Amino acid sequence: MRGPYPSGARVKHWVETKAILDRLSELVAGGSCAALATVVRISGSAYRRPGAKLLIEESGLTHGGVSGGCLESDVRAHGLRILSGAPGRVLHYDTGSDEETLWGLGLGCEGAVDVHVQRVDTAWMDGPGRQMRELLDAGTPFAPITVLTGPSAGRTFVLARSSLEGTSGSEAIDRQLAHGASLMLEGDGSGGMLELGGDTAFVDVLRPPPRLFIFGAGDDARPLASLAAQAGFEVTVVDHRPAYLTPERFPPPLRIVLRRPGDGLVGIPLTLSRRNFAVVQTHTLAHDRDWLRTLAGQPLAYLGLLGPRARKEQVLREVPLDGAKLFAPIGIDIGADGPEQVAVSIVAELLAVNARREAGHLRARAGGIHDP
Repeated sequence: MRGPYPSGARVKHWVETKAILDRLSELVAGGSCAALATVVRISGSAYRRPGAKLLIEESGLTHGGVSGGCLESDVRAHGLRILSGAPGRVLHYDTGSDEETLWGLGLGCEGAVDVHVQRVDTAWMDGPGRQMRELLDAGTPFAPITVLTGPSAGRTFVLARSSLEGTSGSEAIDRQLAHGASLMLEGDGSGGMLELGGDTAFVDVLRPPPRLFIFGAGDDARPLASLAAQAGFEVTVVDHRPAYLTPERFPPPLRIVLRRPGDGLVGIPLTLSRRNFAVVQTHTLAHDRDWLRTLAGQPLAYLGLLGPRARKEQVLREVPLDGAKLFAPIGIDIGADGPEQVAVSIVAELLAVNARREAGHLRARAGGIHDP
């Protein structure tokens, strides 16, 4: 088993996969097929991580992406050939090669990407596709396993709750699949390649996205909620004013909860076993203090307070909270001005914390962009 890829930055993976599977379900229900391309291995510099997906419809329309736009055209062409009867395959792209490469894009990105392309039809959607959609809807972590070589090449199995759905026909192979995928799902990585004797399989680990709770539904909460959702967070906005908590201000999939600071966390699932982030920005000192007091001691990956340093110091004089664990003033220093730019600053900090990184310039990194 070759090592897992770091998972910290893959906030959008769950949401993107769900959107792809929802569209596949619509296509198959309408009598169509589609091709599904998945990044299964990278080395060096690569724009997308393993598990990134591109859906190719019979019409040629695509959804998702496996790169920054440089590989999609070629992957799409292969997908259309597979929809016309060609077998599924793994495509290898060496983005550091020059113009002499067979596919001749000469990208100069200094990396290599392997992309598995397969046909998706009714049988696939009735099997692993249905299982994956049910697990996504239930918010259950799981790992699809796609066999790339050998007698079971092209088949997809799904592991969830330590149980493997489907069988390769070999008890020994099934045990290897279940054991290897379980280790990846229980660990901190985001999947990778499994060695099955002389054959290989790709394990795509999917975990529910981190949750962001925004306490305060003022006008500046709107761009923050929207941008955080686009970045892949599951966002809930909490406020005590019904007029502020409307679908027009915070449209689905944003969630809204009517709650006063004195009501505590009843109905707010902050104690679930997933990483939770919280931002307090009520613009009222008493409400900020009460929410921080309520949130103190909760298993949060991040607790941020909007406002200047003096506000933080004033609140901490009244709230028994470890100031070193409070992100205040909140956000990355980008010279933000206005709600939209402040939202960019805050979401950048959320992503950095989720990826366990100190925010800084990529040009200052000694290693690769995506190195842990």
